Amino acid sequence: MEVSDQEFDRLISRAMDELPQQYIKGLDNVAIVYADWPDEYQAQKSGLRAGSILLGLYEGIPLTKRGAGYSFVLPDKITLFKKSILMIVHNETELFEQIKHTLWHEIAHYYGLNHADIHRLENN
Repeated sequence: MEVSDQEFDRLISRAMDELPQQYIKGLDNVAIVYADWPDEYQAQKSGLRAGSILLGLYEGIPLTKRGAGYSFVLPDKITLFKKSILMIVHNETELFEQIKHTLWHEIAHYYGLNHADIHRLENN
C-alpha cells in the first residue's frame, strides 16, 4: 500500500479530530510528527528488538513525572512511523484506524499511562 506524505498527514489530523477532545486539548507543548522509520536513537531508546516494528513513540516527560520546575523545555514529541504502520494494514480503513489507535496509545503515554495501563483500558 502506498500513501503520500500529504495523505498520511491528513489522516493524522483527522484522527486528532476524532479522538476525545478533552485529551487532545490537554496536550501542552507536544509536537506530533511522522517519519518513515524510527532512527537509530529512537529504536534503541524504545528497546526495539530485531524483527519487531515500532508504530509510534512518545518522547518526553509524562505529566505525572513533571515537577514544579518544569518550564522552558523543548516540546515533547509523538512520532508515528509511516512505513511501519503501512506494513501491518491492508486498506485505507485499516490505515486510518491504526493511525488513530497508535496516536491514542502515544497520547496515553503523555498522560503517564504505561503499557499495562493502556492494555487494561483497551480491553475494558
